[in-house]
Amino acid sequence: MPVSRTTARPRPTVGRYTDDARRERYFAACDAVYALGAPALAEHRVETAAGTTHVYRYGPDDPAAASRTPVVLVHGAGSCSAMWYPNTPALSAERPVYAVDTPGDPGRSVQRAPIHRPEDAARWLAQTLAGLGLDRVHLVGSSYGGWLALNQAHRAPGRLASVTLLDPGGLEKVGPRFFLWIFASLFATSAPRALRPRLAAWLDQPVLVVPELRAMIRAAGRAYRIRRPVPVPLTEDELSAVRVPLYLVLGERSLLVHPRRQAERVPRLVPGARAEIVPGTGHGPGIDHADPVNRSMLDFMDSVG
Repeated sequence: MPVSRTTARPRPTVGRYTDDARRERYFAACDAVYALGAPALAEHRVETAAGTTHVYRYGPDDPAAASRTPVVLVHGAGSCSAMWYPNTPALSAERPVYAVDTPGDPGRSVQRAPIHRPEDAARWLAQTLAGLGLDRVHLVGSSYGGWLALNQAHRAPGRLASVTLLDPGGLEKVGPRFFLWIFASLFATSAPRALRPRLAAWLDQPVLVVPELRAMIRAAGRAYRIRRPVPVPLTEDELSAVRVPLYLVLGERSLLVHPRRQAERVPRLVPGARAEIVPGTGHGPGIDHADPVNRSMLDFMDSVG
């Protein structure tokens, strides 16, 4: 007997929610995090080959600022665009901002095809930008979103005014130390409240001291199953081919990359690229050092136009 579409198991490279009740609890936790940032002006759904992409739009009150080149935010793995709550107020005060829920991660996008291959990821993001009517954008990616942004700069740079990478993937192979940090951080979310500030400082993990963010991450772990391999880093030849203005922001104690190595390597390979190491932070410079990072990102975008 043929299997119907409603009962067929999803392909292993397509993420999925475990059940409707957990999905709705997760969405409620996400909404509590969104409430910490700027209020969204609108939500958009863009049809792409990979599925339906959900996008939040923010914007300035000033008409002159609203006409400037917009910013597009691409979040890290295992999260959604709510993670940009420390950044949306400052960024959207000066430029239009679009925050994308990446298909394959726990958000409001609906994935129907995998995007883990570099060419598929570039096609998905290009279709998303086109569907939003954006011809020129400042693309900002964090962690896995950094790989997506860097991949876009290499494979489909036509709509990109600039790329900002916040402690990104795509620069080197992800080592066991990063996965150990992830597991330790998830375990620490169950620690007694009194211990969490100490663990947050030890792990460089701001999730532990923001109750809404902690609740969202815990709900995501219960509600969603990510089904995608770890992205392959770009080669030196691929990096050398990037011609989009690029700004690399690394945490001093990052466990995803070797900060000093990449701060020297990327500007050497990518013509005109800038690199900065943020002291006193690990993998989340855009969250736990939001004010200076926001200012630095905006200054970089201003220098591009």
